[in-house]
Amino acid sequence: MASGTAEVQVRPGAEADLEALTDIYNHYVRETAITFDTQTFTAPQRRPWLSSYRKDGPHRLLVAQERTTSGRILGYVTSSAFRPKPAYSTSVEVTVYCAPGAGGRGIGTLLYKALFEALEGEDLHRAYAGVALPNEASVRLHASFGFEHVGTYREVGRKFGRYWDVAHYEKALGAGS
Repeated sequence: MASGTAEVQVRPGAEADLEALTDIYNHYVRETAITFDTQTFTAPQRRPWLSSYRKDGPHRLLVAQERTTSGRILGYVTSSAFRPKPAYSTSVEVTVYCAPGAGGRGIGTLLYKALFEALEGEDLHRAYAGVALPNEASVRLHASFGFEHVGTYREVGRKFGRYWDVAHYEKALGAGS
């Protein structure tokens, strides 16, 4: 396991995490092209997002939390519906976000490992991820979990006055993989 992860627990996300999760996400909205949202959110605005995840099933939210008195949330990972149509139900889109200052500690690896272990018993066939480029750390993380590059949308999003490419990755899941 990566250095520094022994003091971290991974658990399902909860209502009490909403403010911290919103703060983490808003950092990426304000400072990066990792998400193509351009306006920050309040915690109440993000409540429907939080409520869309369950402790079991294919759509999950897990958080990495320090095992200290502060209990700071260091990041989170989600598996969400890939597309809304029923035939896509065995596919999920996954994403991981680390809190500012928590990068390079193995938090993303810890979260993905926990997520894919939690999803092992689910009726899932594929996981998909999109990575706004450039983002070498995310490309390496996905490769380390067996994701394969399946294509790139060129200049698909405009943020901060420029266009960004998004690389798409897929990973086989479940017994049929």
